[in-house]
Amino acid sequence: MRQGWRVSVNTIAKLMAELGLVARKVRRRSGLTRPGKRPASPDFVHRDFTAEEPDLVWCGDMTEIVTGEGKLYLATVIDLFSRRLLGYAMGARHDADLVVAALHMAAATRSGDVRGVIFHGNRGSEYTSRRFRRACRRLGVFRSMGRVGSCFDNAVSEAFNSVLKVEYVHRHTFTTRTEARIRIATWITDFYNTRRLHSVCGFKSPIDYEHDYRAALTEELAA
Repeated sequence: MRQGWRVSVNTIAKLMAELGLVARKVRRRSGLTRPGKRPASPDFVHRDFTAEEPDLVWCGDMTEIVTGEGKLYLATVIDLFSRRLLGYAMGARHDADLVVAALHMAAATRSGDVRGVIFHGNRGSEYTSRRFRRACRRLGVFRSMGRVGSCFDNAVSEAFNSVLKVEYVHRHTFTTRTEARIRIATWITDFYNTRRLHSVCGFKSPIDYEHDYRAALTEELAA
């Protein structure tokens, strides 16, 4: 696709059959969302997971990875413009510290000034926590939340979790949490953000898509 080639579904199916390849089935996962006791924020996204430029709307979620030492939890922050994973944090517990760390990493990726960004997540206790609310307020980030129990209200984050599991996690075994943390971080930085092609990005990687956008914007301003 990067070279502009177009191949029909039937051709792909034929080649897979000849090579003895089969598609991996997406496993159903149990959700981690536990509704918080504090008031939720309004939904500013309303299932419109598009953005005309970077740092207008981010989204995030938490997922779990099984290791030989027990579960490892991953919190993410994704830019809806490019699907770039801006921030992530991993730990043995799914708590507010994890989602705050992921948010701070995203802000650092964008050089610190992220005032006005909308962060869209679910109504889990981590995202409704006082700690996360304060972190957003300090950064100037507006919180947005979908409904409890509706994966479609946070579809981009759910889609990333599925891609991570199907394309990487389910193909590997992690002996320790440290091993899983290192290998998943490497997959994110060396593959997902830099080489994996996304249909919403015109079949470019998230970083290439952002680079081309900024190059076009610079060229337009210079004209």
